[in-house]
Amino acid sequence: MAFALTSAFLCVANAQQTSSPQQQTRPRRVSDGIAQPKPEEIGEDEVLRVETDLVTVPVVVRDRTGRPVTTLRPEDFQIYEDGRPQRITSFSTTDAPFEVALLLDTSGSTRADLELIRRAAQSFIAALRPFDRVAILAFKKEPNDPLSLAKVEVAAPLTSDRERLQRAIEELSTSDGTPFYDSLARVAREIFAEPPREEVRGRRALVALTDGVDSTSEADFAQARAALLQRGIICYFVQINTEEFVENRLLRDCADDGTLQLSRTQLRRYRQLFVPAADADSYADFCRLGPFQRMQISRALYELARREMRELARATGGQTFPVADLRDAQRAFAQVANEIGKQYSLGYYSTNKARDGRFRTIRIEVKGIAGAQVSAREGYYAPRG
Repeated sequence: MAFALTSAFLCVANAQQTSSPQQQTRPRRVSDGIAQPKPEEIGEDEVLRVETDLVTVPVVVRDRTGRPVTTLRPEDFQIYEDGRPQRITSFSTTDAPFEVALLLDTSGSTRADLELIRRAAQSFIAALRPFDRVAILAFKKEPNDPLSLAKVEVAAPLTSDRERLQRAIEELSTSDGTPFYDSLARVAREIFAEPPREEVRGRRALVALTDGVDSTSEADFAQARAALLQRGIICYFVQINTEEFVENRLLRDCADDGTLQLSRTQLRRYRQLFVPAADADSYADFCRLGPFQRMQISRALYELARREMRELARATGGQTFPVADLRDAQRAFAQVANEIGKQYSLGYYSTNKARDGRFRTIRIEVKGIAGAQVSAREGYYAPRG
């Protein structure tokens, strides 16, 4: 919930996507993460490969009625890259472990609902399996510096220690300002900086409770998106609707203590994206803006935030879950946990050896299930050099 009104979001940028680096020193076998009879052995020409060339693809499969299918094996899938068939060399079933970065936006309009956020987060973690690892991120402001901006705090690193996660949730606090883009970039560059363990490969996700509106980040949306795509992280957004609450406070007089003001970062980004020909001075001071301008900016930023979350979820194979208020967040979190538990992970080495940095499309087919619905990421950027 970037519940302080956000900065305007920069448009989608190209991102390079390959899988995690790790040396391969023995022949790989197709494996579902648990015992599997008659595994398929990879040919001798693929014995020595560097892990950076392995492309991982998280996949959810549903039948024509929308029910998840969880009994598939490697031979049930066919991967195409740019229309060319690829050979599956890595496979994990829905029983394999998962790693989740849980981002809890506790800024602005959620101050009075912090306990609801805590309960929703606790129920989400409880719905995961004991061996799934979770990291918790939130926003925090320096308590002794009233002029400081909110920063991203890693309240708990990746861990399966449920007591540690419980303590981190209980210690959550509210903040002024929403560094939403910075938090997305930090998930990619810090929480998932290390190569994934063998059993986790391709099964990493960001789960964010937010309205998606940024107000204080140094990064922009394009940079955050690029970082997430580069790491192959699936993105789920529990999207809280705070627009009416924020809009009402924006319209108050600046002398009113209850006024919510657009940040300078938000005003600058709005002007750059929506009215680039306008004089910068016209958007330099929130208190000089009229009610119509404030409302117009607010609505534009909220709509942009929703589009960007939808786009990022679609590009990574995730979903958005809009909720009316925090009371519905617990239900949405249950849906996310259920979705995560139904994912396979496929991996392959591309037959295209060019290291040209170009985008390559991915398409997954499932054999033997009429009307199968497949959710997977749309592609990746090849490495360069």
